[in-house]
Amino acid sequence: MSGKGAPELTVKNCQDLRVAVVAAQWHDTVMDGLVTGALRALRDLGIDEPTLLRVPGSFELPVVTKVLAGRGYDAVVALGVVIRGGTPHFEYVCQGVTHGLTQVSVDTGVPVGFGVLTCDTEEQALDRAGLPGSREDKGHEAVTAAVATAAILRTVSEPWR
Repeated sequence: MSGKGAPELTVKNCQDLRVAVVAAQWHDTVMDGLVTGALRALRDLGIDEPTLLRVPGSFELPVVTKVLAGRGYDAVVALGVVIRGGTPHFEYVCQGVTHGLTQVSVDTGVPVGFGVLTCDTEEQALDRAGLPGSREDKGHEAVTAAVATAAILRTVSEPWR
């Protein structure tokens, strides 16, 4: 985990954006930290009434994200964690979730904040979860990136035809 090179994002005039956060339920402590960081980021940005939905696991994030993107949300943030185990399950879930969330964003034109931790150990996940003592706050970062992208998209006008 480097944590180096992340841009310092400044997002303005986004208080009226409709934003949803979809969070998996596996790994309670890590997920609590990610959700808390995401909600704090939304408050910091002046977005007072986000939608928060919980899904069983990370694999369910893409389908719920796609439905929300189709229902008028300006940005959707997906939060989850997958920790490597002794089977290929880790690779299958990580690849499926990453591809699914990318496809939602590309197909719908709605920014999807990628707050899915893919870690080798629980300690790595805890260090990214935005908890007291964590070195990173990926829930906060995912919201900031999604909202910044939604704000940019607002400035894009239709091309001449």
